[in-house]
Amino acid sequence: MITFTVGCLFFTKLRKKARRGLTAKEVGSQLIEDIARYQMHPDCETLLCFVYDPEGLIGNPAGIENDLSKDDGNIKVRVYIRPED
Repeated sequence: MITFTVGCLFFTKLRKKARRGLTAKEVGSQLIEDIARYQMHPDCETLLCFVYDPEGLIGNPAGIENDLSKDDGNIKVRVYIRPED
C-alpha cells in the first residue's frame, strides 16, 4: 500500500495482485473491507484501489469496478482491475 498526503487531502492507493484460487467474490470482499477501513479515516477523501490481474483470473472485472467505485460525498472510491480484456 502506498499512502500520499498532500495538504489536507489524504489520498491512498491500494494495490493487490490476483492469484490462482482467489475468486472474484474474495477480491470483492477484500476491497469492501479495505474501503470500509479507509472510509472511517477522517482525512481520507479519495481511495484508489488497483488490482493487478495479468492472467485474467477475475471474472467480470468491469462489474466489480462498477459495483465498488463510488462518490457518496464522504469518500471517493475508484476501483481498477487491470489489465483489461
